[in-house]
Amino acid sequence: MAIWFEGELQANGLHIHYNRTGGEKPSLVLLHGVTDNGLCWTPVAQELEADYDVIMLDARGHGRSSRAESGFSQELLAADVVACIQALHLGQTRLLGHSMGAATAALVAAQHPELVQALLLEDPPWRSEPSRIDTPILAPEDNPRLAWLRTLRAKSYEERIMQGRHDNPAWPEAELPPWAASKEQVDMAVFKHARLELPDWRELVGQISSPTLLLIGDTERGAIVSRETAQQATQILHAGQFIQIHGAGHNIRREQHAAYMVAITTFLRTP
Repeated sequence: MAIWFEGELQANGLHIHYNRTGGEKPSLVLLHGVTDNGLCWTPVAQELEADYDVIMLDARGHGRSSRAESGFSQELLAADVVACIQALHLGQTRLLGHSMGAATAALVAAQHPELVQALLLEDPPWRSEPSRIDTPILAPEDNPRLAWLRTLRAKSYEERIMQGRHDNPAWPEAELPPWAASKEQVDMAVFKHARLELPDWRELVGQISSPTLLLIGDTERGAIVSRETAQQATQILHAGQFIQIHGAGHNIRREQHAAYMVAITTFLRTP
């Protein structure tokens, strides 16, 4: 692997940490899901760095970015990304997001079409009925997802890797170290201050003009976006398509890495 760059940006009064592969190549910004960090994209970035300048942002309250005491909302996350794109002078770039990061990427594309050349969304929180993204993962205190995270954070780094290996046997080994590190880094204030109510995705996608690839898995394996929702979304999008990768749940790139990489590289290379 080539040496990657590491840095911090000032965005909306916060420090946003990032890792970057660099080089005089087309830029690609990667946006992670809740409780992950930018380096959770490492296996994907390693395969793309020969052709793209890959920028992996740590969202506010995640990784090594500023904590979330000043607020945590979808609008703030999108504003942070816009500020980073502008600070890095990327011009019109490509956005690839997973889950929360996919929701952020879609909002950026809808609000700032001049900044997004292509949009790739890995299982965004688009359900058949309008909902809040925080419903399954945030307060109250007895929420099982929060209890899971607290239990995981109480373990050592090595124990978290072992837990990840046990819980996710389909994941490549390279996915586990950054995943384990990210769970210790996430700021629990994210869950205290979160205001992640999303607009109906039908309204949002109607505002997106960038060529868009929606990647979905199997709902019976835990994927959020159903095939019916994906079909409806691509009918609304001005230039949208979807690919269903079977054998994967919500973490498509981790569970079916080879098929995922074929899908995104083919789309990115399409004129």
